[in-house]
Amino acid sequence: MQQFKTPLIISLILHVALVAALVGASFLRSNAPEVLKVTLNAPSPEETPEEIVSAVAVDQKEVNKRIEDMRKQEEAKKRAEQERIRELERRAAQAKRDSAAEAERIKKLEQQRKAKEQERKKAEAEANKAREQQRKEREKAKQAQLEKEKAEKAAKAAAEKRRKEEEAAKKAEEERKRKEAEAARKAEEARQKAIAEQMMQEQLAAEQAARAKARQQQVMTEVDKYKALIASRIQQNLLIDESYRGKECRLNIKLAFNGLVTSVNSLGGDKQMCDAAVRAVRRVDTLPVSKERDVYEELKNINLTVRPEF
Repeated sequence: MQQFKTPLIISLILHVALVAALVGASFLRSNAPEVLKVTLNAPSPEETPEEIVSAVAVDQKEVNKRIEDMRKQEEAKKRAEQERIRELERRAAQAKRDSAAEAERIKKLEQQRKAKEQERKKAEAEANKAREQQRKEREKAKQAQLEKEKAEKAAKAAAEKRRKEEEAAKKAEEERKRKEAEAARKAEEARQKAIAEQMMQEQLAAEQAARAKARQQQVMTEVDKYKALIASRIQQNLLIDESYRGKECRLNIKLAFNGLVTSVNSLGGDKQMCDAAVRAVRRVDTLPVSKERDVYEELKNINLTVRPEF
């Protein structure tokens, strides 16, 4: 019994390997996985070798039948796919022919449209030309009528102008004489008025000059007073010693409207004396100024000579 079992097992293994190879090849061709199930009943210990061989033969026929069915199905799929591709190609060719025919039809329609458009434009241009010619003729006739009316109006206007010019010349002569008399009268009045105004202006100028002179004297008096006050304030803050005796310094001082010293500069003199004078001014910080505008104008930029008082 052991002698029969070993060849049978080997045969079964080979059949199973062959079926698996055929199924794998079919799967790769169709890309549609299909599982082939082969059930081989293992021989029972009670089965005889003849029974086992018979069972294997039956299974082999089933396997071959299934393989043949699968091959036929694959060929049918291929034929269907080829037919589908041929149909798609036929439809594509027909669509291409239809597209070319449609393009040709559209081209012809476009050519016809352009031809009609050119004809329409030509007719429209001719119509416009005719209308323009008619308009020019009407305009010419209208212009001739206007010229005639204009000439008639010009003749009437010329006659009226001559009449008015004659009347205007007569009135102008009368007006000229009247104006000459009026001008002579006004000239005399103006001369008398000018004499009176000149006398008045001279009198006013004399009065203003007198007032200005009096004010200037008053301003200068005020300026001198404030210069004296400023010099006194500087003397109060001037630090001197015996070496300054007989020496002096000229200063330029600029003041704000409230007396604030905006700048002080030496204009010449003894250097030590000038340094002391400048320090005295800076020490004071503010100096007396007048609240009157014209007096302040004379004080805002003054020159002083500083001499030490012992």
